[in-house]
Amino acid sequence: MDLGAKLTFLARADTYRDGTAAVDVIETHLSWVFLTERRALKLKKPVRTSYLDHRSVASRRRVCEEEVRLNRRLAPDVYLGVVSLRCDRGALSLGGVGEIVDWLVVMRRLPADRMLSALIARGEAEPGHIDAVADVLIGFYRRADRCRWDAARYWRWLRTSVTSTAGELVARGADASRVARLTAAQLSTLERGRDALEARVDGGHVVDAHGDLRPEHICLESPPVIIDCLEFDDDLRMLDAASELSFLALECERLGAPELGARLLAHYRVVTGDDLDPALLALYRSQHACVRALIAARHLDDAPDGDGARWSAKVGEYLRLAGELA
Repeated sequence: MDLGAKLTFLARADTYRDGTAAVDVIETHLSWVFLTERRALKLKKPVRTSYLDHRSVASRRRVCEEEVRLNRRLAPDVYLGVVSLRCDRGALSLGGVGEIVDWLVVMRRLPADRMLSALIARGEAEPGHIDAVADVLIGFYRRADRCRWDAARYWRWLRTSVTSTAGELVARGADASRVARLTAAQLSTLERGRDALEARVDGGHVVDAHGDLRPEHICLESPPVIIDCLEFDDDLRMLDAASELSFLALECERLGAPELGARLLAHYRVVTGDDLDPALLALYRSQHACVRALIAARHLDDAPDGDGARWSAKVGEYLRLAGELA
């Protein structure tokens, strides 16, 4: 089935028969999202990268089902399920009859103006908002599956992540001496803090987490819901709660609200009694900044004309933050 025909069908308002007057289409790095009056439907791109392979219909079904399963942990009433895209004698339908030619994730559409990123942009994010987010995450981490690795393997995984991220950044054109300084600082902290890091695993703080905890994935409903977890690699979701919270704090700072990140970490400390080591938090934040710089650099591979400068600027911004934190 021609991909263009699928996209045309899914972008038509009459496809959904729910009173939608127009469909908004958003293209991301790995998906297309079709926004109707009340729903958001996500179609995976049939692509292969170094870390996933979505070329077959069967693989896209698996990843759609896994996305729903994982995201229901933090947004149970948002992820409604998956639906088949079918073709019968040349006519496409959602969940109808005929050959299955693709699968889509179906979500309840969230109010864009209630996303934490939007509230920060308008200067309307309040301490109570971030406390509510922290409370949701604290409950989530208490329920989450614990790290399936032993403590030594977790430490080795962190070390490998630091060196592999640095290697790809340099291969993609980042300043080698700058990256070398960052890597040396991160590896030094890892060596000095090995016992403390391994104790995080033994203490149950390393869990199957969200994996991509950014303000644009947090909706300030009551209670808050958190969407778009990292679904394609279980290892990348295996995070210390302190690491994931430090990433959200980093992103709040990047958007101009460092006080929200500080409030998040302080609230977590008070409620859980988990005394977060400042050196460990700095390591985690610097590591996350380098990973985000690498993700931005990867976007340069297929950035539309005129969009490359934006991604290049993000690479520089994240490397600057990584340097400050290291």
